[in-house]
Formats: sequence, C-alpha cells, structure tokens
Amino acid sequence: MTDRYAVFGNPVSHSRSPDIHHAFAAQRGEDLRYERIEAPLNGFAELVDAFFQAGGKGANVTVPFKEQAHDLCATLTERARQAGAVNTLWWERGKLRGDNTDGAGLITDLCDNQGWVLQGRRILILGAGGAVRGVLGPLLAREPAALTIANRTVARAETLITLFQNPHCPVVAAGLTELSSDFDLIINAISSGLQGEMPALPANLVHRDTVAYDMVYGHQPTPFMRWADAAGAAAVRDGLGMLVEQAAEAFQVWRGWRPDTRPVLNSLRSAS
Repeated sequence: MTDRYAVFGNPVSHSRSPDIHHAFAAQRGEDLRYERIEAPLNGFAELVDAFFQAGGKGANVTVPFKEQAHDLCATLTERARQAGAVNTLWWERGKLRGDNTDGAGLITDLCDNQGWVLQGRRILILGAGGAVRGVLGPLLAREPAALTIANRTVARAETLITLFQNPHCPVVAAGLTELSSDFDLIINAISSGLQGEMPALPANLVHRDTVAYDMVYGHQPTPFMRWADAAGAAAVRDGLGMLVEQAAEAFQVWRGWRPDTRPVLNSLRSAS
C-alpha cells in the first residue's frame, strides 16, 4: 500500500508541498502519495483525526492551524514545545506526535542558501502568528543584536515577548504603525500576503544594506517583496527556500533520511 501524506491549511490550493515531497521520494525511488487538504476553520481537528484513522502516515500543517495542531498532540519535540506551534504531524504507537520544522527551514535558507549573517543584526518580524512562534527560538539562537515583533494587534506580539525573552538579545513588541527605525533584516510572516494584501509600511525601515525575506511565496513577487524592493533593500527573497528546507526536515522525521534540497529548489524556481 502506498504511504499517504498531506498538508492541511486554509487556503492550501497554492501549496507546492506535494511537488516537493514527491521529488524527495523520487531521489530514492520511494512510493508515497502526498495531497492537499483544505480544512474548514472550525473542522481541522476532525479532519486530522480522520486522516490518521484512515492510515495516513504524516502531515504538514500550514496557516492558520499550527497552534491548533500543537494542542492535538500527545507528545511534542523540544522545538515544537518551544514554539507552541506544530507544522509536522505523524502517528506513532497509537498517538499523535508533533514537531516544528519551520525554524530550522528558515535558518537553513537564510544562512546556507542566501549566505546572510544573523549574528549582531537588528531583525524585524512582521506578524505574530504560528509561523512566527516556530522561528523565534532558532533566530534568537543565532545571537542577533535585537529583535522586534510587530503586529496589528500589539497584544499578540507582547504574548510572544513573554515567551521568548532572551538574556543576550532584547526582544520587543510594537504595532505596525509604531515602527520608525531601520533594520538589517526584515522578515514578513503576515499570512494575508497570500491574498495579495499588506499593511502600509514606512520606507525608512530599510537602509542600503537591509535584506528582506517574505515567508510567503508565489509565481510573482509578493506585495511585501515589491515594497522592500521599492524601498531600496539590498536583497529581497521569498519563502520558497524555507518551504523546501522545512519540508526536508519533516521528510527526515517521517522517512528517516534527509533528501537533497538543492535540485528540488532549483526545479521549483525554474518552473515558476
């Protein structure tokens, strides 16, 4: 029987995860089926349970269900506990297990693929949802000089501040309209970018050496990427590399070996 995997989200039709995991499996000739499942906002838990009861081997979770996925799990990896959010699920010994591979995927793409340095840099993260929870710990482990979390609802950013205080790096919360100083790295994690929406941001957040990264990806530059480019950022990248790298982490959790990400990422780029 073919092993079955899936990605759960809403929306999820844009997801490249099936292409990625099928390409990973092909590297060793393994047989698996990976599909997209769009869950209703009030029916995620039921669909996940039905998927695993029907023999599903593993699942990825994307917006807006990562925090819900965390609460469904009987056991969690350390990085999932730290994040308070889960993007990787699997069924083992009759229990649902959870991991979070987002942070590892982001760091690999920023540092290894892009060659960006995080130590000593002033970082701004836009958004305060499950995607941000997954990357804060790994980002802080790289010892930036300061990290600001900006969100429409400041209280959500302040909640993250209490969870991720760091003795070596100031972590502060702000509203999107309160931002005034510039940053060395700006990461967009506002999921509304999937619908082509972005809040108005001041151009003075960018200096001539600022690099900008959007966790969202698509066939065209996102609104955030267009804004960063117009503001004069030195480099602007989308989140396709993060997607591929976090997928490789999840694949290793499920299958016990880590695929080669570079040919898969190159193939996706050329097909865009």
